[in-house]
Amino acid sequence: MFLHGLGGTRESWNPQLRALSDTWRCVAWDMPGYGASAPAAPLNFEAIAHRLVDLLDTLEVARATLVGLSFGGMHALHTAIGFPDRITRLVLADTSPAFGLNGTTADQWKRDRLAPLDGGATPAAMATDVIDAISHRTLEENVRAELVAGFGRISTAGLRAAVECLPDHDVRPYLEQITQPALVIVGAQDHETPVEYARLLADGLPNGILHVLDDVGHLSPSEAPTEFNELIRSFLNAAP
Repeated sequence: MFLHGLGGTRESWNPQLRALSDTWRCVAWDMPGYGASAPAAPLNFEAIAHRLVDLLDTLEVARATLVGLSFGGMHALHTAIGFPDRITRLVLADTSPAFGLNGTTADQWKRDRLAPLDGGATPAAMATDVIDAISHRTLEENVRAELVAGFGRISTAGLRAAVECLPDHDVRPYLEQITQPALVIVGAQDHETPVEYARLLADGLPNGILHVLDDVGHLSPSEAPTEFNELIRSFLNAAP
């Protein structure tokens, strides 16, 4: 089950769906309020975890591996804490155990991300600038186009709700409870959730392992799809 980031939708995972569906049943969702998914009111991590488990029920999947990028990695962590019996493994990409580890305040972070919306911009209008700002490698043209199109499917209300939700993330007191095998992946040039965040996450998980991708920024599944997919393939094949 693939869980996108703050500026993504299910299209963000197309390179993984194309590559890994030969072996596993692969599903990418639109989080509540994004793309084709109905909003959750209020939107919080508990509601997201419940909605994710509802989707597993609908798909008649008893247990799943969660692959989450950034905000989606946070969703995966909260779901593993709340519903441990539903999760077999975790792949956590370019994410963090808590918001604000660099001293950023929630109010400032929200203001910065809501300012374009307050000024009348739409997510579709913001897409190219945001994607280019957080990636380090030059994206393949078709992958970049899919990311831009996916970002454009985010509603303004959905993005606002997600921005309000994200700063509440802090799972540090609960990491030792997440005993599933966990692969933590991060780009060496990720300035949004840098390597030190990923290392804190991997060190806090009882069965966490860390892999750093050289010359990659915050969008590791899109910037380095071949390496990213091979890491997932090896991890799933090796795990019991």
